[in-house]
Amino acid sequence: MMIGLDTNVLVRFIMQDDDIHSPKANTLIEALEPDNPGFITLVSIIELNWVLSACYDLKREQVARAIESFMRCKVFIVERADQVLRALRVFNKGKADFADCLIERIASSAGCSQTMTFDNGAAKHAGMTLIK
Repeated sequence: MMIGLDTNVLVRFIMQDDDIHSPKANTLIEALEPDNPGFITLVSIIELNWVLSACYDLKREQVARAIESFMRCKVFIVERADQVLRALRVFNKGKADFADCLIERIASSAGCSQTMTFDNGAAKHAGMTLIK
């Protein structure tokens, strides 16, 4: 049996910053097992990246480590984990935005020959193609 985990549960577990919700998140996550895992959606991965960097001011490396820790743990199933890992590799290499990396990797895995964008940064650092 699997249960879905909302972004706020993941944030409370990582940041341990809420006297009421963090202990509840800990209890929930510590009770997970490989036969009873927690499911993390792509939406939650993107939200987690945004919340940790924008609201908690964590550095890129810290955000990547947090996401990677969920990927490595056998009690979590991350939606499209292979694409998240590929996006993390590009993200870890430099200046690309994580969401852009994930968008490009998912489009590529869907068979797209290119991912078009108006974003110069996404074209330069995430492998997308700039619309001119």
